[in-house]
Amino acid sequence: MRFFNPLAPISQEPLLLVSTVRCRINRFLPEYVIGLISLFCLLVTVGMSQAGGLSDLEKKELLNQGSIFFQQATEISAADPAGARELNQKALLRFERLVEEGNIRNGKLFYNIGNIHFQLRDIGRAILNYRRAALYLPNDLNLRKNLAFAQSMRQDRLEEKQQEKILKTLFFFHYDLSVKVRIIIFAIFYVGLWFFAGLKIFSRRPFINWGLGITLLIVILFGSSLISDKYFAGDNLQGVLLDAEVTARQGNSHSYQPSFKEPLHGGTEFNLLEDRGAWWQIELTDGRTCWIPAQSGELVRDI
Repeated sequence: MRFFNPLAPISQEPLLLVSTVRCRINRFLPEYVIGLISLFCLLVTVGMSQAGGLSDLEKKELLNQGSIFFQQATEISAADPAGARELNQKALLRFERLVEEGNIRNGKLFYNIGNIHFQLRDIGRAILNYRRAALYLPNDLNLRKNLAFAQSMRQDRLEEKQQEKILKTLFFFHYDLSVKVRIIIFAIFYVGLWFFAGLKIFSRRPFINWGLGITLLIVILFGSSLISDKYFAGDNLQGVLLDAEVTARQGNSHSYQPSFKEPLHGGTEFNLLEDRGAWWQIELTDGRTCWIPAQSGELVRDI
């Protein structure tokens, strides 16, 4: 697993500030008072610098420990399920500290967290972390298979809206290809467009018109795809239910009637429509809307 985001070294600027302040007040206070003030400022400054997260050494140690526990759990999972569960929980604590305290955003890290939750039979958190891993590893086939398998184990079977199915079929490249790949394809065909435009000045052969039309079409499609990612991706706040059971309500309070006969379950995915603090209005994949307690789920990008 690759290591990301090392903690930056402590800045020297606060030390210069302490020195400057000491010089300015030297004329007004006794030397021992100045010494105490300088020591206090130095301790506060260093403490603030180190309070921001884990050190590089701590990150590496947590990563190594978590990886070892995870590997050991995998090796004994068949012979000793209880022991494997305990090791997975130890690995999970260390990996989650890397995310929460180490501020590491790494597709492989989220992938392993998802795997551990899956082994612990927490389908909701497994799907959530697979979805987070996919933000960094959009073309990883093993990740896609794991995500699809976890989704197949959800208790709620919701059909996707017909409109969504049509869009994903027609514009498959937008949903299946990463931003990086789409940028490369756009750049190649953009150059090709100008190449054929230049040829058209000197020749009227039919293949030039065909080449011009095809490159123009692909430039428009992939350009539109990239623009929609930049300006509209933030409007689609996707999330996952984490609680084992959630009673969906018709309003933002427990006093409202349930929206459905049956409760929703962990692993169900949704789009966030409105955030009212303790309550979220969500849209399910089949188009139905309801209200849920905000603590019942998490957003994929809420990290």
